[in-house]
Amino acid sequence: MSRPNVRTLVLAIAALLLAPLATAQTEISLGRFFGACEEAGTDMAEASGEACIIQTIINAFDAQDNGVTVNTLPTDWGNYYDQVKASYAGGNPPDVHVMHKSSLAEFASLGALAPLSEEDLAAAGIDPADWTPAALAGVSWDGQIYGVPMDLHANLWHVNLEIMEQAGLVDADGAPILPTSFDELLEHAAQVEEATGVDYLAADFSQFPIGVRLVLALMWQQGAELISDGDANVDSPEAQRAVEAIVELFAAGYADPQLNYADSQQAFLEGEAAILVNGTWVVDFYDAQAADASVPLTEYYAASFPTLFDQPATWADSHMWVVPSTLESRSADRFQAALQLLAWIDDASIHWARTGHLSVRESVLASEEYRSLPHRDEYADTVEIARDVERTAAFPAIQDVLNRRLQSIWLTDAEIETTLSAADAEVQALLD
Repeated sequence: MSRPNVRTLVLAIAALLLAPLATAQTEISLGRFFGACEEAGTDMAEASGEACIIQTIINAFDAQDNGVTVNTLPTDWGNYYDQVKASYAGGNPPDVHVMHKSSLAEFASLGALAPLSEEDLAAAGIDPADWTPAALAGVSWDGQIYGVPMDLHANLWHVNLEIMEQAGLVDADGAPILPTSFDELLEHAAQVEEATGVDYLAADFSQFPIGVRLVLALMWQQGAELISDGDANVDSPEAQRAVEAIVELFAAGYADPQLNYADSQQAFLEGEAAILVNGTWVVDFYDAQAADASVPLTEYYAASFPTLFDQPATWADSHMWVVPSTLESRSADRFQAALQLLAWIDDASIHWARTGHLSVRESVLASEEYRSLPHRDEYADTVEIARDVERTAAFPAIQDVLNRRLQSIWLTDAEIETTLSAADAEVQALLD
């Protein structure tokens, strides 16, 4: 046999030996929002910011010799659920995808999600006993578990300490002095304007439902619910007072109703607002921005939402990871690979918590590593005041109604009482 023929035979044998290894690799798709991060690597301890931390967690899993390859399908937050629903309607949803607790009822009630049995979770190495009771309740629907929880996230008051100090609103310990009533908020806002000329408060009032979350917090602080036993409470005196309070801020020139999410964030980073109402998901990012000499924000503090009415409360939700109900029947291998990925993300809880989100694992919450995260002590009590609405499959649609109606109030001067009454009727129709 000539040398070329021997070489050809060796190559053919090698190809046959390697072929089973190639086919053993299981590819799964993952749908997520959180933004894009082209520079994401595999070192979870080095990543920062929501987009890069979650993508690094996924990349680190993908880099393991575990027989699984992950195809990430990042989507913008604003149209994420529209795209996910379209993928379900087309019969090709992602094998794993992120979801808010507030959307779980909608999907689970339609049978779109796979229930995850104790056996499924245990086989993957996931221990629900390590989840907080609230987290376990959040991923459960009708007596079954439908997801693996990733966090508790809530609205905070992000504070520019330099502006607050100029206005005389910093205490002897260097912490911001926050209002304890709405009247005091107006007084503080006047102090900030007089001392610095900038707005007291910024938030996204014209795009995403940050304004809805503000109104909800102020309703809860007055002891009122948006929904109670399936009945809408949108036109209540408490809702009206909450909306009036926000409109007072606009009327006095202490906040700008025209700001969208990006503009409100930029206003805060550029030193054009003392307070930004936004979520836990930006704590790590704002901390890094304050350390950047090119950014006007230099002294940053993350505070729990202050109590402006009778009792403490702030809006909260949770992220979780779910699997389509059809995945196991379509591919048992991909279903098991999806569970492997869920276990990996669950194990990476401390890394995800570095975003600023609150962990939902008891073992992580008790760790020194978690307690020593930047700014964590400044809003540690947020977990105690976190609230959400009564669970209903209609909530995503309800939130859209409220966002549209509230924006008509502060962007087009629609009459408050009439608008809330119309919103109440729309919400009740959705609940019915």
